[in-house]
Amino acid sequence: MSATAPPSLGSLVDLVHGWYPPSTADSWDRVGLVHGDLDQPVRRILLAVDPAPAVAREAAAWGADLLVTHHPLYLKGVHGFTSQTPKGRTSLTLAGAGCALLAAHTNADQALGGVSEAMAVALGLRHVRPLLPAPAPALDKLGVMVPVADADRVRDALAAAGAGEIGDYDQASFSVTGRGRFRPLPGADPAIGSVGEVELVEEERIEVVLPRRLRSGVVAALLAVHPYEEPAYDVVELADPGQQPTGTGRVGEVEPTTLRGFAERVAAALPPTAHGVRIAGDPDRPVRRVALCGGAGDFLLDRLRGSDADVYVTSDLRHHPASEFLEHDGPALLDVSHWAAEWTWLPVLRDRLAAALRDLPGDTVEVRVSTLCTDPWTDRI
Repeated sequence: MSATAPPSLGSLVDLVHGWYPPSTADSWDRVGLVHGDLDQPVRRILLAVDPAPAVAREAAAWGADLLVTHHPLYLKGVHGFTSQTPKGRTSLTLAGAGCALLAAHTNADQALGGVSEAMAVALGLRHVRPLLPAPAPALDKLGVMVPVADADRVRDALAAAGAGEIGDYDQASFSVTGRGRFRPLPGADPAIGSVGEVELVEEERIEVVLPRRLRSGVVAALLAVHPYEEPAYDVVELADPGQQPTGTGRVGEVEPTTLRGFAERVAAALPPTAHGVRIAGDPDRPVRRVALCGGAGDFLLDRLRGSDADVYVTSDLRHHPASEFLEHDGPALLDVSHWAAEWTWLPVLRDRLAAALRDLPGDTVEVRVSTLCTDPWTDRI
């Protein structure tokens, strides 16, 4: 970013993608920059849940240079966009106003500071963690026995091949000494000992953790430097401990209340909609532990069936899955507006962008949350 000019669209896309990496989006999703000139300056950013035509008109009327939405405009391929379709009208309005469009969908759902976490904070949850933690990077642990005199050389080779990197540390390993025993057979060319005679050697067992994708290269580096003709080593695949800070949904605690009391808190925390808050369960049921998922979350019902949550808050619950879920005496259900639940992320993103852009000299960047409710349900009788 220049010291005097406003940030470019490309720099802002990189900023948002740094918080919500597109690589973490579901395979079916279509996130990222929909259209825009990466070199164009950005002075005004509008945030919204849906890239609806009315939102595009709001962005154009305000003079926004960038519209960031949660939902993508195009989830399926198209051969063109015209004024005859709503999606085409959105594209034409934004393009005509010189406003770029960026979508952060399932990549924003699971992230720290993302949709479900923003919803959890809005509802007053504490000690929040993912309901379904994201998969941890696949790791192996390699252990090898090596003569004490050669241990440092082997450790260095393993580290150079990428083993022993843990977080902000590298060259991490564990060693314990012991006594190795072997007898070379006819045809062997032992580095230590003689054919036909039992040999005892003071050895170190070296253990290192490594990314599974580096397994072949690390083993090759080990074999290249180890003094033995037949090194003794093992490779173990490590289980995922389920401790990733990112992931699907969130679970946390609230001050003790009832289901009705918590539902009233939810209704007050979310922007008002005709949908409101639907309750499934005993209104007087005690509530302390809350699970939630921003957006449509019935795909998590099976996971929650045997959980210790008192209530599950999500959107778009269907009749049969909800009815069958309640038959198992699990958590109560609160069904809220899809738009309202995901809207809670917009102020968080606004504040995050404002903080990142605050120290820019010269022209300031304005960030605004859309005032339009794009929930499809407009009334109820």
